[in-house]
Amino acid sequence: MELFKKTTNVDFLGKRRLALACSAMLLVISIASLSIRGLNFGIDFTGGTLVELAYSDAVNPTEVRGVLADAGITDAVVQYFGTSRDIMIRLPVDATRASADQSSEVITILRDARNETLTDSPEGGIQRCLISGSVGDCHVQMRRVEFVGPQVGDELTEKGGLAMLYALIGILIYVAFRFEWRFAVGSVLALVHDVLITLGVFSVLAFEFSLPVLAAVLAVIGYSLNDTIVVFDRIRDNFRKMRKGLPSEIMNRSINQTLPRTVLTSVTTLLVVLTLLLVGGEIMKGFAIALLIGIVIGTYSSIFVASPSVLMLGISREDMLPVVKEAVEGDSAP
Repeated sequence: MELFKKTTNVDFLGKRRLALACSAMLLVISIASLSIRGLNFGIDFTGGTLVELAYSDAVNPTEVRGVLADAGITDAVVQYFGTSRDIMIRLPVDATRASADQSSEVITILRDARNETLTDSPEGGIQRCLISGSVGDCHVQMRRVEFVGPQVGDELTEKGGLAMLYALIGILIYVAFRFEWRFAVGSVLALVHDVLITLGVFSVLAFEFSLPVLAAVLAVIGYSLNDTIVVFDRIRDNFRKMRKGLPSEIMNRSINQTLPRTVLTSVTTLLVVLTLLLVGGEIMKGFAIALLIGIVIGTYSSIFVASPSVLMLGISREDMLPVVKEAVEGDSAP
């Protein structure tokens, strides 16, 4: 703990050109990937049918995909959902068929494929499977079926984008009112930087972008802003307290003073997110990955993007001094 009681003296702003080059490279890659490949939208946005199945023993998604392809279902996305016995199947919207028909066909095909060896058993394997529907009898059990229409998916996409836009506008107004317009611009640039890189990672690695991931991106905006506001608050106080020093020196001093708080907050938050990623299951995986990326990028941007942006906009001591109200003539009359 003694390490965090001492104020460091790192020249963060002296490295702003290197940081700018790294951020520019990441942003170019992210924007290029988002433009060319786009995001791998989940069923929440694209619409379709989601079927979650439980097998009585381990199963290979390739095997399941092959069975469905042999039956004529070639556009299904098959992946693990938790353990090696849990399978999630996503089917795109089919305008000619109802969602219930799609899910029923899938479960019938997979049950027939898994239980065909039981046909000659004394217990009448297939018949007992279709009647009871239990994992022990069928080897394949349907756990959950969800359907999202294409209109709902389009609406969620539009509202999700508007939610992020409104959040950035609200932050711009709040920071400009509390601090100064240069700080508002710097904070929004840092947040746009964080969001674009987070989305870029999801695009480059083709991770599924679902509603929980969108919620994580909005949470990253709040986390990054909180970290940035702490640094800005210390910068404002030091501009008013320190009589000597260039703006870059005062801002460097402020970042170093808040660095222990930034590191401790980031590390403790990352521990929680890593726990969520490792033991939270498949359903929380995208949410945890988005938070993990966002926290790392948000911590970086509060130091190397927000403050250097304010410095490049020409902040000075006079901009941070409180406004002195002129006395009204006659107030000082005896």
